[in-house]
Amino acid sequence: MSKHIEKLKKQLTEISEVVNSFKSEAVQLKIIDRLLDVLVEFDKTDAEGTELFNKKGHKRDEGDNYPFAQGRKKPGATKILNQLLSTDFFSTPRSISSIATYCKDNFDSDFKTSELSGILLKLANENKLKRERSNDNNRFEYVAL
Repeated sequence: MSKHIEKLKKQLTEISEVVNSFKSEAVQLKIIDRLLDVLVEFDKTDAEGTELFNKKGHKRDEGDNYPFAQGRKKPGATKILNQLLSTDFFSTPRSISSIATYCKDNFDSDFKTSELSGILLKLANENKLKRERSNDNNRFEYVAL
C-alpha cells in the first residue's frame, strides 16, 4: 500500500505546477479528481491483468483514450434533467435544491445546486421550462410550460 502512496505522491508532485496554474480551485479539483480516477482505473487493470475496452465494447486500440472502460459512468446532470422533462416531474414548481434532492434519491447522483443552475437556466432560455421567483422565499423555481 505504501508503494502506491509513494508513487501517487511522486506523480502529484510532477503535475502540481500545471494544476496550480489554473486560478479556479474548482477546475483544479476537477483535474485532480479525473487524474486520480485514471490512476485508480489503470491500477485496477494492471492488478487484474485485463485488457481495456472502448465504450462500444471493442478491444482498445493504442490510440484510444478510454480509461474508464470497466464500468459505466453515471448519467450527468444534463441527461437527468432532460429525462425529467419527459416526465411529469416539472408539473409542479421545483426549486433547485428540491431537484438536487430528487436526483440524489432517485438517480444516486449527488449534484450540487451550482451544477444544476446553469443547465436549468439554459432549459428556461430554450423555452423547455419556465423560470419564476417563488413568493415564499424569493428563489427561482422551475416548472414545465
